[in-house]
Formats: sequence, structure tokens, C-alpha cells
Amino acid sequence: MNLQRIWLQRGVLAGLLWPLSLLYGALATTRRVLYGLGLLATERAGVPVIVVGNVIAGGSGKTPVVMAIVRHLQARGLKVGVVSRGYGRTTDDCREVHEGSDPNEVGDEPALIRRSTGAPVFVARRRIEAARALLARHPDTRCIVSDDGLQHLALARDIEICVFDDRGAGNGWLLPAGPLRERWPRRCDLVLHTGSRPAFAGFTAQRSLAEQAVRLDGTPVPLAALADRPLVAVAAIAKPEAFFQMLRERGLLPQQCIGLPDHYDFAGWRPPPGNGYTLLCTEKDALKLWHRAPDALALPLVFEPEAAFFRALDAKLSSVDGHQAA
Repeated sequence: MNLQRIWLQRGVLAGLLWPLSLLYGALATTRRVLYGLGLLATERAGVPVIVVGNVIAGGSGKTPVVMAIVRHLQARGLKVGVVSRGYGRTTDDCREVHEGSDPNEVGDEPALIRRSTGAPVFVARRRIEAARALLARHPDTRCIVSDDGLQHLALARDIEICVFDDRGAGNGWLLPAGPLRERWPRRCDLVLHTGSRPAFAGFTAQRSLAEQAVRLDGTPVPLAALADRPLVAVAAIAKPEAFFQMLRERGLLPQQCIGLPDHYDFAGWRPPPGNGYTLLCTEKDALKLWHRAPDALALPLVFEPEAAFFRALDAKLSSVDGHQAA
């Protein structure tokens, strides 16, 4: 049973699950009310916090959004840090992500954010703990971006960014009858669509593969040099087919495309038998795959939100800074 397909429409199977979604909604509403009344504690980090999350289950492209925001703030001269739960990691403590951290211990997405942006990144089950540790270790940090955590109400936030892909809000029902973690529409500061077919109003972004792949040692390899080589592609992301399609759009036609579950650890994985082919993967997968296949090439994603999105973000952040200064 493919829940992602069931969640796109209000069919028979979704209808059978609908009574359970009422219970889920009641629990979610109760939890939010308890936070609103102060019966469950919400804590401030001490610097502006931007939460990048979604209201739908499954990946919608949050991590590229986080990296784009971090780079934008860095270009403005701001010292910015990132906190995350570190989904899929084998540890559950609070720790800093370093350049050589094992992705299985800190999470593949935090490891990618650290490698790609150079910003300090901390992971913890409770993001407020990660924020405290980050500020203690890097006291010059002036803004924190939370990778996911829209529903993690224990961490107070100043700006909420809700990310959607081409699924939009699906069939509009809550889990498990639909993909929604909470009811939509809901109040948030900015909506950003990462797909090519936005389902409703919001800012948009362009995404494509970079012109060059990257080796383990950082050496670039022009994609044009790969066009005539035998290729095998592997992707362990929420939507592997999206990566394979971007390869085709770049004129790269793999002989074999291997889709694996999101956050796959590659611990027992072996490259397909045979010689003479080049193995291609995503940047996120490369951090784990290079331990098994050091000759694999990572293809970075170029993700560019429209300029109006950053103008709106800057305006809201300036408002937050001015309010805190007052």
C-alpha cells in the first residue's frame, strides 16, 4: 500500500482511515493548546530563530531551503548556526556536527549542511538543547535556523517558513487519512514551493543539478565529460525519481537507476557488479556512500529561491531584530 498515492485524493482507503485522523487532530490541537496556555514550556534561545519545516509527511525539500537561507544570511555578514534533530542518526545525545562527523551518528542532512555551508551545526532530540549548546560554543552567533521542527513547539521561533513540494496539501486530510501533520492553512510567515507546479500561493524556487560533479577529494568533474560514459545512478532520498529525472535533463542517461529508502545508511550496500561504469549519487548520499564506493561522484543541487523570498525574509528578520533591540 503506497500511502503517498492514497494521500493525493479522498478515495476509499483514505476514507477508511479518516476516523483515525480525527483522533490525531484532537491530540495535535490539545498539545498546541497546552503550549499556548503555558502548561507545556516554550523556551527562547536568546537570538532570532527561523524554523524551516512542513505540514506534510515526507520530504518536501527543507534541507536545500535551510542551506540557501544560511548562505544568504552569511552573505549579509551574519553569523548563523543551525540546529536539527538529526533524523535517522544512531545516537540520541546533543553534539556538534564537524566536517568529518559520521553521517550515521549526526544525521545525513546535518552533515550535508555543515559540509556545504561551513556554519556551526548542533543536533539534539530537543532543539532548545541544541540551540543552547550552539550558543555556548559559538557565542558570536546572531541567528539560528532550525532544520525542520515546525511542530517542535518547545523551541520558540520568530519566523516560520513552511515548505511545500508539488503535492501541495495532498487530499487536505490529517494523518493517517492524508499527509497533513496539522491542519492547513495555518498561520506562518512565509510559504516556499520547492517543486515546479505550486498548488497555491507562495514563493517559488528553481532547482537543477550543478554543472560539475564532485569527487571524494573535492575535485570537480564537468558533467559534459560524463555524457558518453557508462553510468549507474543511486539515490536514497524521499523521491529518487526526481534525482534521476534531473540527470536526464542534464543529458546523462544511466544504464541503471537504483532508488533506496530515504536516509538509507548504505551499511550493507554493494555497488552493482561490473567494471567500467561511473557511479553517480546525490550530495547527501555521498557522505555515506563514499565509505563503500570512494570513486562515486556526487552531483550537487543548485537551489535558488526567487529574490522576492529573500527580500521578505530580510524584512521579517529586521523586524524581529528591531523588536528585540527595543
